[in-house]
Amino acid sequence: MRAFLVVGNRTTTAPFNLNDLPGAGRMDVLCRCVAQALFISHGIRKDVEVYLVLLGEPDPPKTILIRGSEVRYMAPDERNIAGIIRKALGVKAGKEWRKSSPGVYVARRCLTEVLDSTSCKIVYLREDGEDIRCIAPDLENCLFVLGDHLGLAENDENEVLKRAWRVVRVAPISLQADQCIVVVHSELDRVRFDRVSRP
Repeated sequence: MRAFLVVGNRTTTAPFNLNDLPGAGRMDVLCRCVAQALFISHGIRKDVEVYLVLLGEPDPPKTILIRGSEVRYMAPDERNIAGIIRKALGVKAGKEWRKSSPGVYVARRCLTEVLDSTSCKIVYLREDGEDIRCIAPDLENCLFVLGDHLGLAENDENEVLKRAWRVVRVAPISLQADQCIVVVHSELDRVRFDRVSRP
């Protein structure tokens, strides 16, 4: 299992206009993260889950969970993904996960509640962490936490650091959130296929 958690600091927590994704608290950034986390050429990664922790107005917090093993009718373009998220935000959310469409769930959970409920090792992606290439073989069954274009607020970062197993960097320069996800997949895929190809 591989999981990603992206914090949308200002991302809307109510149904939004599909024609203005940036105006929905940068919903476009989160949609790109979903696409890069789940999609491969002509398919979906079945062993990946994505958590979108939405902290924007008018009704925070809400978390969207997308399971690659269950999701249907999703395409990799931003508008399609946004439409599926929009549908989830129309569901009345409580503390328990409620399904809005196949493989897509919504709950009224904050960042710490999501972190405390995972069985995965928590890895915080940050520019000053350990080089992913040095520890990639140890990074299976992890939940990778990253912020949107604003990063993480100080209080949220402190909560992540309290729970983090490792702090990891993916590149020597600053990358966009969706690019970080691509690099994580690339490094871990290399480890996985190297193990399979060994005689």
